[in-house]
Amino acid sequence: MVSVQNLTVFFGSFDLLSDISFLVNEQDRIGLTGKNGAGKTTLLKIISGSLSPTKGKVDMSKETTIGYLPQQMSVSDSTTVINETLSAFSELLAMSEEIERCNNEIASREDFHSQEYLDLCDMLHETEEKFRIFGGSNYLAVTEQTLTGLGFERKDFTRPTRELSGGWRMRIELAKLILKKPSLILLDEPTNHLDIESIQWLEGFLTGYPGAVILVSHDRAFLDNVTNRTIEISLGKTYDYRVPWSEYVILREERRTQQAASFRNQQKMIDDTERFIERFRYKPTKAVQVQSKIKQLDKIERIEIDAEDRSAINLRFPPAPRSGTVVVEARTLSKSFGIHHVLNKISITITRGEKVAFVGRNGEGKTTLSRVIIGEIDHEGSLKIGHNVKIGYFAQNQDELLDENITVLETIDNVALGEIRTKIRDMLGAFLFRGEDVDKKVKVLSGGERSRLALVKLLLEPCNLLVLDEPTNHLDMRSKDILKQALFKYDGTLIVVSHDRDFLDGLVTKVFEFRHNRIREHLGGIYDFLRYKKIDNLREIEKKEKASAGNGKEDATSNKQKYLDKKEYERSLRKLRKNLGDSEKRIGEIEAELSEINIKLMNNTNPADSDALYKKYEDLKMDLDTEMNNWADFSHEVEEFVKISDQNGISET
Repeated sequence: MVSVQNLTVFFGSFDLLSDISFLVNEQDRIGLTGKNGAGKTTLLKIISGSLSPTKGKVDMSKETTIGYLPQQMSVSDSTTVINETLSAFSELLAMSEEIERCNNEIASREDFHSQEYLDLCDMLHETEEKFRIFGGSNYLAVTEQTLTGLGFERKDFTRPTRELSGGWRMRIELAKLILKKPSLILLDEPTNHLDIESIQWLEGFLTGYPGAVILVSHDRAFLDNVTNRTIEISLGKTYDYRVPWSEYVILREERRTQQAASFRNQQKMIDDTERFIERFRYKPTKAVQVQSKIKQLDKIERIEIDAEDRSAINLRFPPAPRSGTVVVEARTLSKSFGIHHVLNKISITITRGEKVAFVGRNGEGKTTLSRVIIGEIDHEGSLKIGHNVKIGYFAQNQDELLDENITVLETIDNVALGEIRTKIRDMLGAFLFRGEDVDKKVKVLSGGERSRLALVKLLLEPCNLLVLDEPTNHLDMRSKDILKQALFKYDGTLIVVSHDRDFLDGLVTKVFEFRHNRIREHLGGIYDFLRYKKIDNLREIEKKEKASAGNGKEDATSNKQKYLDKKEYERSLRKLRKNLGDSEKRIGEIEAELSEINIKLMNNTNPADSDALYKKYEDLKMDLDTEMNNWADFSHEVEEFVKISDQNGISET
């Protein structure tokens, strides 16, 4: 489908890419990997046509279309979410306008037998047929499904795009790219601005996408779930592995082991040859052999090994000063921005040494609560920070807060104290600032390099509560591993806001889910939480009834009456819970049907079927809304019944 032929890219005297070639086939799912600066983004730009190589070319058929989502892009913010997304259907919208124009003109004419009138009718028929074939009958439904999958709610569809953050604005661009259905999708770090639910939706979409996909991502779980092929860029060359990420890592180590052995053998041969040349250079009887050896050395293609990828790193946070047992305690805490309620009477407790994750859809209050905890914004309700708690905070925009006019080394030297000053270069090296890199001005660093530098600063501060808000967004896999291992060994308390499942896996032991202005606590790791959510869906919202402790007073009711009251309580509670369980079961069934219809609509090419599916989809959405309201009522009834029964001294044993 797409052929990359002998691509070479020079930057001054430096070869970023050197004579690389590979084919992209239909339905390939390629993960493009390599260290920062290896040329991944450059290669995507060349394939998309937005950048020209120094040498070589990219060949593709005329029918091949390419959609490219870069990491950063400038966008216009003068419309609404839905209108901007619908611009992906510019051709369909133009057809719709043409159909309307033809209908208006036909309605105003009376020369029914003229050739012009008949030609106009033919044009209308052809345009309507083309409009139908291109999906004109269901593009609104597909647009809604795509926006919803990427985390937008219906109430957001009419919001002006200028009100959205950069992350949400990028989601619109991703939605537009998906809706255009190009032959080849190029994605550069698509998960950076997506929450876990949206990442899972995108995984499902890309897995079933009929075209090819090339993506750059530092999310291992995402790569494993989507890709079936991995292309590594190293030292300007490409290495093609027909396997997903995890299998690629194993094969890469085998290749590098072989490469290292070949390198050692070659170096020994070179050393032996050079010693021979030096020994006999000035002996006339050996002149022929010496010249032969010199020519032999000149012709050798030197084996190179990326030493950076083989380096061993051991990094630790400073020892955490001991804090009180309770580190953070919130009770009925609320936060609003104008009329927009972000947190509504939430209560959480985090104790010393816990490592917890804040997860949930974007805009649900994860960053807001983080900023409340560090004292950056005000709030309503009670928030207590424990005794002797010293907080270190990494914000999403931490890289923007650095002084751009000083060097990397000066940035760290200005905050380092005591013995740690002797290890500054080692710490910078651990985060991949080596050699002349430490003398670079901050203003010339990439977003990823700035994030790494901000993390090094954080390492220098002796804190016993770390609050990290999306710390991995711009980190490559090597840097993420370094940070994760350091956090494993960290003996303080950790709160991390992240959508990176691989990063959270094994690191946190409790998950706080942010949803609908409330917080729900889940014990266990991130994959325990995801399995629970996927299997039980809404069941986690049901609150566990508290057993009545009693007040020790003698009840005036006879034992027989107590027995009858108890039986009536249990019978009523079973009935209420059955209603709640039946409602949950129905919700699960409807959601399963909706999921099936979503898949059918995405892959369907028959307009007649699409109309029927769309009608069924809308009917099911109405049924789901009704059942969700029923479920909320049943849940409230159960809670109120238990509460009143507890107050009256009647409850489950």
